[in-house]
Amino acid sequence: MKRDYGQLFALDGRVAIVTGGTGILGRAFCRALAEYGAHVVVADLQEEAAISLAEQLEVETGVTCLGLGCDVSDEASVERLVAQACETFGRIDVLLNNAASKSRDLEAFFAPIETYSLDEWRRIMAVNLDGVFLVSRAVGRQLIVQGEGGSIVHTGSIYGRLGVDPRIYEGAEYLGVAINTPPVYSVSKAGVAGLTRHLATLWAVHGIRVNTLVPGGVQSGQNAEFVERYAARVPLGRMGTSGDLVGAVIYLASDASRYVTGQELVVDGGLSAW
Repeated sequence: MKRDYGQLFALDGRVAIVTGGTGILGRAFCRALAEYGAHVVVADLQEEAAISLAEQLEVETGVTCLGLGCDVSDEASVERLVAQACETFGRIDVLLNNAASKSRDLEAFFAPIETYSLDEWRRIMAVNLDGVFLVSRAVGRQLIVQGEGGSIVHTGSIYGRLGVDPRIYEGAEYLGVAINTPPVYSVSKAGVAGLTRHLATLWAVHGIRVNTLVPGGVQSGQNAEFVERYAARVPLGRMGTSGDLVGAVIYLASDASRYVTGQELVVDGGLSAW
């Protein structure tokens, strides 16, 4: 008898929360989940943008979606998010912990480590690591109550696994500001990987899988010099795009990865294979 393995990737009727849902990666993730049949809760600090995207996805995919404002660094805001999702859809099945800080001060964010502000460090950590913990805790609690398992996917970074090559940042700019990868970013993403492994083993008894998606560099407005230097470091010869990541997201969210937990799925064009 022929088996339809394609059905392993189906998400029909499932409810997925995506934090940072209106960002470059978040928008692609939300769209992919909705196209595969999931009811998507688009959660973002920018509430109007989240509502607008949810409405757009409903029209384009025919599945009911919900846009909500959420500050993942705020405990009460996270609890409201989960409560509202459950009030609307009755359950949660998938969490994409994708929110990451967009610093209010790019110069402070990209400052040298020797002069890096502790306040800036704590602001970034509050979103990139504390936020992942807060949303995981709230959604994990709900999944345990439901008693039917679920999938949690954190967005990590290749810089949570590799050291930074300063040479690719020579002459690099983003929005007119000289850029680098700040240590706080690398440390926060390494922490996400550690949390992934801990939760995966802790919650396996409840059928909850926890994994990290690890993107390499994604083209998102960097200047041409940076894009060229970065691409030269990648075996596939280019930076990534949000579209390069959606297949991995669907895989980790769906039953296609039903025996995968505690892992980091690296999607970096081969950068880490050198």
